[in-house]
Amino acid sequence: MSENDSFKNNKNRIALKPFSEVTEFHGHVCPGSAIGYKASEAGLNELKSNISQEEEIIAIVENDSCAVDAVQVITGCTFGKGNLLFMDHGKQVYTFINRTTNDVVRVSLMDSFSVDTLAPKLGKLRSKVNSGIANELEKADLKEMINEVSNEILEIPYNEMFHIEHVKVDIPEKARIFTSLKCSQCGEMVSEHRSRVKNGQIVCIPCFRE
Repeated sequence: MSENDSFKNNKNRIALKPFSEVTEFHGHVCPGSAIGYKASEAGLNELKSNISQEEEIIAIVENDSCAVDAVQVITGCTFGKGNLLFMDHGKQVYTFINRTTNDVVRVSLMDSFSVDTLAPKLGKLRSKVNSGIANELEKADLKEMINEVSNEILEIPYNEMFHIEHVKVDIPEKARIFTSLKCSQCGEMVSEHRSRVKNGQIVCIPCFRE
């Protein structure tokens, strides 16, 4: 058995933070954060990488769902460090990059995977609770159902949930620190690379749009 085969068969799997830390950060248990946990597990294991302490790992996320909170906790990639990049595509797709090895793995949710399939009554019950017409028993049932389906997702092997591809991409530059400039219209400070020129003066994006 090759090193790669043994790694994929759990012998050398990366030790991840527990899902409870995702829940603490996100605020509650939900299927979305469980999906993000599994995507992060896929990314780190396929890259053979541990959690990112600095910027050695990059995560590119193509949605702004609950899953992204899990990606931040499990991979250590954050907006503040500049190694969590958001692409507003509305897709359950996650790309993980190891700067040291230049290895890149793209993780995309299979169309055969569906929370509705795992818990057919979840959507209807959630809608009832959110509309404010559910009784206390139904609210309790929803919470229990969410916990059950989230735990079920965590037990599914990630290669049964996601398409895993090792791909080639242009690796993003490390985060840069930019000079702050004063907006000539509102007087607030704005990062130089986000500033605009309006009537020959430096302005921030909101003032530029006005």
